[in-house]
Amino acid sequence: MPMTQNALRVLVLVPALLFIVTGVRWLIAPAGVAPMLGLTLEEGIGLSSQVGDLAGFFLTLGACMLIALISGHRLWYYPAIMLLAFAAVGRVLAWLLHDAALALQLIAPEVIIALLLLVAARYLPEAD
Repeated sequence: MPMTQNALRVLVLVPALLFIVTGVRWLIAPAGVAPMLGLTLEEGIGLSSQVGDLAGFFLTLGACMLIALISGHRLWYYPAIMLLAFAAVGRVLAWLLHDAALALQLIAPEVIIALLLLVAARYLPEAD
């Protein structure tokens, strides 16, 4: 079982690090990361909202995942699961209600990683 648990930890660690890198990129080079999400950068307060909100989203997501891995406290997986699930639901609702494109290339990773975190929360051992 330890080898399976280590593999699961690595499967959680990789996206956690990618989320943190994405959050830092939003802080220091938003023009390079915005197109990954299909965004063009706004100006003024719109740019402030994009940088602040998206950096906060990705940094919180990655930090919660890392805290869960490092501390062994499964509770930390749940904020990350909620962020990913709400983002995926929001994208589907944007498509259904607001004539947005159905962004399956963004929804699929959100759902897959949320499910991975549910598995990690269930099967990785809880710290004492």
